[in-house]
Amino acid sequence: MPTQTKPRHAPLLLGAHMSIAGGVFNAILEAERFGCTTVQLFNKSSNQWAAKPLTDEEIGHFHAEAERTGIAPLVSHTSYLINCASPDSALYSKSVQALAIEYARCAALEIDYLVMHPGAHTGAGAEQGIRRIADAINTVYHQQPDTRTMICLESTSGAGTIIGGAFEELQAIIDLVEDRPRVGACLDTCHIFAAGYDIRTADGYNQVMAIIDRLLGLKRVKVWHLNDSKGGLSSHKDRHEHIGRGLLGRAAFGFILRDRRFAAVPKILETPKVEDSKEMDPVNLAVLRRLAEALEQE
Repeated sequence: MPTQTKPRHAPLLLGAHMSIAGGVFNAILEAERFGCTTVQLFNKSSNQWAAKPLTDEEIGHFHAEAERTGIAPLVSHTSYLINCASPDSALYSKSVQALAIEYARCAALEIDYLVMHPGAHTGAGAEQGIRRIADAINTVYHQQPDTRTMICLESTSGAGTIIGGAFEELQAIIDLVEDRPRVGACLDTCHIFAAGYDIRTADGYNQVMAIIDRLLGLKRVKVWHLNDSKGGLSSHKDRHEHIGRGLLGRAAFGFILRDRRFAAVPKILETPKVEDSKEMDPVNLAVLRRLAEALEQE
């Protein structure tokens, strides 16, 4: 099957993960500064369990900036502390509670997608970890049945006991989620490559997309993370690199940008923010925009 061609003049949903320092609304202002059409943010501190309550003023400011700029879809990413695959009962309980809090914050902010790392089973086995992840999502959905935010499971590099390096593992989690229409997938280019899925050539890309379509369904892919990779194929190293400077290379990003099946899917940079005191989000965004423009002219 040939690579799908994106329709001409379709809006390019391209953004980056932006800081919420000073207030969650600042992520939207930073995205606007760099000409982004979508954005990802933490909705609370990513390295603390505690979450300072959102005030009505902050929520209103966030909504106003989102409406003014038209930046959408809005994507949030869960705290790195959360591990819903953990066999430790205390950590698991804390993780589920934290996930529920972040999900509720997404509801208040009217954020479309909440991306979560599946977690690590830390030796208890993938099967147990997969069930615990699904149970956590089911718990949150039972507690908040009317929230429109969709939880998206992120593909991982598959290092150590981390779940999600194989698409079969993501499928297994989704199969155990009771409200499956409310769960999506986030595909990370660095993680896919490091996990052993080679998308550097057109044939390789199409083969990997066929696997994803068979196991998850391409319509379940709601977010892309666009990152080059410092590690090689099957290295299982989660080390992001600037676009075109890593071992993945530019071609893979071209396949994604031209694939009309993902035209309405937000594409988010998580590349290093600074290099030699220079802001790098504009540099990486420019590389992708030039690549997209070149593809439109084909």
